[in-house]
Amino acid sequence: MAETVIPMLPCPSIDELLDFYRALGFEVTSYQKTPNPYCGVRLRGIELQFFGMKGYDPTTSYSACYVLTDDVDGLHSSFRANLKAAYGKVPARGLPRLGALKDMSYGVRQFLMTDPGGNCIRIGQPIADSFEHSDVPKERYARALHLATLLGESKGDHAAAARIIDRALEGDATPAGPTALQLLQLLVLRAEVAAQLDSSAAAAPWLDRADAVALDDAERESVRDVLRRAAELREDLG
Repeated sequence: MAETVIPMLPCPSIDELLDFYRALGFEVTSYQKTPNPYCGVRLRGIELQFFGMKGYDPTTSYSACYVLTDDVDGLHSSFRANLKAAYGKVPARGLPRLGALKDMSYGVRQFLMTDPGGNCIRIGQPIADSFEHSDVPKERYARALHLATLLGESKGDHAAAARIIDRALEGDATPAGPTALQLLQLLVLRAEVAAQLDSSAAAAPWLDRADAVALDDAERESVRDVLRRAAELREDLG
């Protein structure tokens, strides 16, 4: 027998929630206002259900689920395009919001999407045989990238990620400094963190510094995800 698991997640308003999921491209599979607010949505193999709660505060939500897919790039691209069409921009902070697509150190390529109910939907595609965390690098700048990415993406502690990057880039930098590839990655990640902490405009100075990093064609190919993310951040500046 084949089983299907459908998460049931809370929200303060099923109508506001459905507006968001419709904008993403989901179809509504169920809807009721009484005796209890309840609804369901579906996109391809992703099915989610939600229940309304009076007095529920989505900003303090810990509700989450993980979606495994074989097309994480396609879903992320589609969600960005649909949200921009619906809202005029891709929301990157507050509620709702859509995060960056990244290869994580624990064997998945993923992005995080948080809906108006505060529910974090992690969508990922396996890129390794194991989901174990890789060892923390010993080299200074590789370590900073590793830890800042984990703190910002997995824990949502953007302030801590910013401190790690700032310390690596300015406070205690080694005489040799980071390689061009490390510098670009640190600057783009710092731009992303700035957008999360302050506003999209706060990312601009970091992106300007990233644009000034000289790379050859082979290096650019090796960090195409980072360059794509820099372009997305530029686009989000409006």
